[in-house]
Amino acid sequence: MSTTTVNISFQDSLLADIDKVAKLESRSRSELLREAARMYIDRKRRWDTIFAYGESQVSLRKLSEVDVGSEIDSYRKQKSRKQ
Repeated sequence: MSTTTVNISFQDSLLADIDKVAKLESRSRSELLREAARMYIDRKRRWDTIFAYGESQVSLRKLSEVDVGSEIDSYRKQKSRKQ
């Protein structure tokens, strides 16, 4: 696997936080930032998938914004009754 070195600017306070976490986890700054980037990209892909599914359901079922809001309210009411 090839690697490329990049230069990134951070505010001093953020870099200090990054270094503290890296030290606590016994890993390098680079390892921590690589993992953070992977997690961000993974989370973004998941949210993109969720929103795409929602948009497809809205289109398929010809739902309006009001319909979606009503469904959310109904779900929340059912959930609160179960608790």
